[in-house]
Amino acid sequence: MAAKFSDLVTYFRTIAEKHVDIRHCESAKHFYRFELDEVMTGMCSKIQYPALILESYDFSYKESGSDNIRKKRTGAFMILGKVKDMKDFDEIHSLWDQCEEIGEDILIKMREDKESGLYPVLRDFNINECNGIPLSVSHLGQHGMRFSFNLDSAVNNTVDESKWL
Repeated sequence: MAAKFSDLVTYFRTIAEKHVDIRHCESAKHFYRFELDEVMTGMCSKIQYPALILESYDFSYKESGSDNIRKKRTGAFMILGKVKDMKDFDEIHSLWDQCEEIGEDILIKMREDKESGLYPVLRDFNINECNGIPLSVSHLGQHGMRFSFNLDSAVNNTVDESKWL
């Protein structure tokens, strides 16, 4: 069976629980699955830092010459922190360094977990298709890194006759 978005959410929640800098748990929530706009606006006062925020993904389909259909999901996660002094650029740059390091830890763990074969949602994860970019919401003192990734998977191209009248 193909991996679902809920599988990805479960995987990233586990990552947030196990990473020593994040340590998500019910009493100290550091994992969120919101759209970027929602997190950056209305939910800011509730976020505990550092936060691992999983965005939803978009996807596209591609058919190869051999009649195989592939689904390419493009997703992203953010590592977000907060500074006390919004004009202290040394503190901001230090936070960017910390968030970049945590993000790299996660990408390396994703690569290892893909290789283990224990996480079907990562089966076609390729670290060569990952990108990162610093982000800032200066007026809120939030800064971090956003990492994008791709998950490519085969699509069953056999028509399920039970779904058609």
